[in-house]
Amino acid sequence: MVPDGSPGIHEPGHPSHRVPMHPPLFPTSRLVPWTTIAVLASLAILAPTAAAGAAEPVAPDRHPELKRLSPTEDVWIDSKGKRVVVGGSIAVDRGPIEYFACPQGTKEHESIVATRSTAQLVHVGLLAIGLIPGKPVSFDPDYVAATGPVVRVTMRWQDAAGHVQEQPAQQWIRDTRTGKPMQEGWVFAGSVFWTDSSDGKEYYQADGGDLVCLSNFPTAMLDLTIESSQSNDALLFDAFEGSVPPKGTDVEMILDAADPSSP
Repeated sequence: MVPDGSPGIHEPGHPSHRVPMHPPLFPTSRLVPWTTIAVLASLAILAPTAAAGAAEPVAPDRHPELKRLSPTEDVWIDSKGKRVVVGGSIAVDRGPIEYFACPQGTKEHESIVATRSTAQLVHVGLLAIGLIPGKPVSFDPDYVAATGPVVRVTMRWQDAAGHVQEQPAQQWIRDTRTGKPMQEGWVFAGSVFWTDSSDGKEYYQADGGDLVCLSNFPTAMLDLTIESSQSNDALLFDAFEGSVPPKGTDVEMILDAADPSSP
């Protein structure tokens, strides 16, 4: 869904339905199991933050006390606290949305947060703190909710007075059915990470934007466990105006395992 009413990226009529952002799932494509990414996670923890000759970080390391997973992306692991910290900024502070968070350069027009990281690296971080992905949502032949460990999403930022604030992500999302903050939580569905055997290239589908979703997508890394449409006229959530910090505000998204009974 875009501001001018034209089709969203997952809707019929959008250019991405004619020219996919990622290669289509040909029969020759090979799914890469999550265990492969688990190997990457262990390498990320054991390897130096920046090898000799590697590029310098795009910004100073804000968390030298944590393990940074890439010199060019803002993703850190808090091993003691079993948390993943992801840097980003506010992309949307009002209006209907299909995502809570997406990687920069993807779906900022319909996502509250744009992260300075790929979805794949955040996935690696979640594996590194011991979370095992479940399965993405399915619609064929009927709706089957996404499964996986429940992930708590907490937002941290500095207010206008310079004071550090923390709040559950749900406080930034308005449920259009009630007018109140969203009550639902997310599960680590894991998206789809596969290799096109025709050229050997690997594609993690959530890197197209589906990092933390509010509408259900089979490519979501984190998804809701309720049926939530991506149709423009049936969106369940919008950015909670007045609760979301102003557009452009620098924020951090903190991910950790949650009690399954809590959002």
